[in-house]
Amino acid sequence: MPQLGPSTVLDRAAVLARYAINRRRTRELFDLLDESIYYTRPISLRNPVVFYEGHIPAFSVNTLIKKALGWKGVDEHLETIFARGIDPESEATSVARGNPAWPSRTEVHQYVDAADRLIEKAIASADLERPGQRMLDQARALWTILEHEEMHQETLGYIWHQVPYSCKRKPVGYRTETPSATEADEPSHARIPAGSATLGTDLHESAFAWDNECPVHHVHVNSFAIDRFKVTNGQFMEFVRAGGYHAPQWWRPEDWAWIESAGVVHPAFWERDGDTWFCRGMFERVALPVDWPVYVTWAEAHAFARWRRLRLPTEAEYHRATFGTPEGRERRYPWGETIGTQVPGNFDFVRWDPEPASAHPEGASAFGVHDLIGNGWEWTSTVFGPFDGFEPLPTYPEYSAEFFDGDHFVMKGASPLTARTLVRRGFRNWFRPRYPYVYATFRCAGEA
Repeated sequence: MPQLGPSTVLDRAAVLARYAINRRRTRELFDLLDESIYYTRPISLRNPVVFYEGHIPAFSVNTLIKKALGWKGVDEHLETIFARGIDPESEATSVARGNPAWPSRTEVHQYVDAADRLIEKAIASADLERPGQRMLDQARALWTILEHEEMHQETLGYIWHQVPYSCKRKPVGYRTETPSATEADEPSHARIPAGSATLGTDLHESAFAWDNECPVHHVHVNSFAIDRFKVTNGQFMEFVRAGGYHAPQWWRPEDWAWIESAGVVHPAFWERDGDTWFCRGMFERVALPVDWPVYVTWAEAHAFARWRRLRLPTEAEYHRATFGTPEGRERRYPWGETIGTQVPGNFDFVRWDPEPASAHPEGASAFGVHDLIGNGWEWTSTVFGPFDGFEPLPTYPEYSAEFFDGDHFVMKGASPLTARTLVRRGFRNWFRPRYPYVYATFRCAGEA
């Protein structure tokens, strides 16, 4: 890893508060589900629900308690079966991975409580910052477990999205529908002048970054044009009605093979009943909101862009449009340098579902591009790979490297279920091009 910035005094009270917020939010997510689905797989390519309730604390114990601090864990058996859960390439691979005899929920809860006590003890009193020690330099292991849980909360969200409504409890005050807006349905482009974009996270400015964010570097970006708003359901419907899912010329061969073999004829979050279209919200189905951003796979976004005779923006173009300014400096966020108490976008669990793409003008970038953070991750055309000088993160060396396979694409921004603590300029997300479950949006780019 690159040289870390100067060590600072760890604010243990603030870290304990963040840990408590994480644990409470995770518990609330599991409380949404009926007990009857605890051992089921809402998504066939993922582990059953039971795994995730044990995995999050087990990862924290394995990483911070055992590997970094050298302390004894809570339960070696559970810390083995709950160790790791990554999307396999196919359902056959998932089955071949093995299906252990999962513990009862009572056993899981006993383990979670014991793990929480141990981790809270470590945060309160352990020597968590040890310069020169790879696992503990600038408290790496601590930040790893905090962000790992925050990322998993979003994973739980899109898994829960596939759970039947009858098996979920609607939160108090939940409302799927939003006031309509029309501005984002009008074609509108921003012209971005040539300039520099900073990719990655500077570890002299941030306490932590994942390995795929390092090292920070600057790239030149030529001038280009980009949609001011994310592509909406209403705009994507034009592609559907124009026969886009029946026209192989818009699709890469491998993506067209998926369309044909899986019988895909519309986005996975849409449903059709006769002539009426609906959107599957987290807790209820609603008439398709035409002004919400459309959630699609990379393959679908790429095909739509080709249909429009445009393309998806690169990761560097996203950065330039999001954080750049006409005068040449870069902002920490599209709207400025801080996130206030009221977030200027649909992220940090403000909502469970999208909202109109033009709902937060206060969150626009200096170039007048809206909705860049929140309301859904944004696909780019950039294949996920390492920056020059990449080194695996000691606390989680397999986090990125296993996905540098040429078959994952970079996503930027945030979704409604992305924690505010993950919203930083250099953060990178990634998924396979035909994975249909994630909260992924897009916008088109072209020549200036």
